[in-house]
Amino acid sequence: MNVSHATVHPVEDLPTTDGEGGGGDAPRVRMKDLQGMPGTLCGLALRVCQFIFAVAALCVMATTSDFPSVTAFCYLVAAAGLQSLWSLSLAIIDIYALLVRRSLQNYQVVSLFAVGDGITSTLTFAAACASAGITVLIDNDFGVCAQNHCMEFQTATGMAYISWFAALPSFLLNFWSLASQ
Repeated sequence: MNVSHATVHPVEDLPTTDGEGGGGDAPRVRMKDLQGMPGTLCGLALRVCQFIFAVAALCVMATTSDFPSVTAFCYLVAAAGLQSLWSLSLAIIDIYALLVRRSLQNYQVVSLFAVGDGITSTLTFAAACASAGITVLIDNDFGVCAQNHCMEFQTATGMAYISWFAALPSFLLNFWSLASQ
């Protein structure tokens, strides 16, 4: 009689995330961190650019003697100061994450970064737009640029726009990462 015999083939037990054998959800597969996200070298470069241009806008505007007389320029100084503090603190966190090779891609960190980047980039953009409007008003409409610090106002406004251009990719990448989790 030709009867087949059952054969047992050993199968490896895959490790689970909860430490128990056999049951539970399979571990989630994560895509590689995209450059520009927190904890990456490009993300650090974006933070440093945000910081440098926000500090430049802050310093150029603060060195003029008559910026406190215009509310939009005071708003630019406040927004650039907040942007520089936020960017510096996140640059320090990025440096730490790069040095210890740690990923910053968990839900709480990404949501904090996305909300903070959204708020600071919106404030910086609004301040740059308001300052640009006042600078155009002083230069083109009133024609009193010779007795004001128009060049400094324009430079500070331009630096604030560049800081916003560096902050926008950080916000979009963090928001995208938050939405895809």
